Amino acid sequence: MTRRSAFIQMHIAAVLFSLSGIFGKLIISGVAVLVYGRSMFAVLLLTFLLAKSGRLPWSGMSIQRMVNLLAMGLLLVVHWVTFFIGIKVGGVAVATLGFACFPAFVALLESVLYREPLTKTEYTLLILVSLGLVLVTPSFDFADNATEGLIWGVVSGFSYALLTIGNRNVAAKMSGVQVNWWENLSVMLCLLPFAFTDIPQVSWLDWVWIASLGLLCTGLSYSFFINGLKVINARTAALIIALEPVYAILMAWAIFNEQPGLRMLLGGALIIFAVAWSTRPRAEHKKVESKKEHA
Repeated sequence: MTRRSAFIQMHIAAVLFSLSGIFGKLIISGVAVLVYGRSMFAVLLLTFLLAKSGRLPWSGMSIQRMVNLLAMGLLLVVHWVTFFIGIKVGGVAVATLGFACFPAFVALLESVLYREPLTKTEYTLLILVSLGLVLVTPSFDFADNATEGLIWGVVSGFSYALLTIGNRNVAAKMSGVQVNWWENLSVMLCLLPFAFTDIPQVSWLDWVWIASLGLLCTGLSYSFFINGLKVINARTAALIIALEPVYAILMAWAIFNEQPGLRMLLGGALIIFAVAWSTRPRAEHKKVESKKEHA
């Protein structure tokens, strides 16, 4: 996979991720049923993709790796449950913007776990993303539903940062579809006891939204994301995925009339600028290396 292809897949993943909040708002069922259904449809799609390629989910895998992937699925459970609680409590905008802080968590975790020091450019990018989040925060009152939704979003972002770091270790050894299959299976197994009694009461329209959530925002998006990690480090990938709240806010504005204020628009603009700038240092470095080679 080329670097250009990896960046394209990451940006497609960001667009698909942004639809999660929209579907979460449309789904009336509880969070346990919502997340269980999402993982169920994702597993069905991923099973089809694996069968089409002539592989089994456990092909070439050791028991230890299966256990590791199931364990990382627990982080995916925490990420999704907290994210959709944030959506239902505080709305699409604040929950997705709370989640958007996860690039900062990824950068800090990578610098600690892998001893990869942050560059001046990355410090600047993190500051811009953080400032963008401050601007879009509606209030700092913990009794406010929007603030509560933002906190749930931040927890979701931290758990997803841990999952991103974990996926970095396995992405080079397995396909994104295979990794995604095991992690979604883990979500299904964890939430089935909590969702079982409510499943018969789910309306047909909710099943349509849940299926869309599982097929588009999970099966396809996470496969794109994990495949992209084979070429792009988790820190850069995180900054690209930071575009998710911007897309989500625009969609929520169009569909639910959740109109953002001036501060929210300014914050979104800072996040977009930070994400766009995240690819610039490497591009310039390549140009310099190319000139050296032809000198």
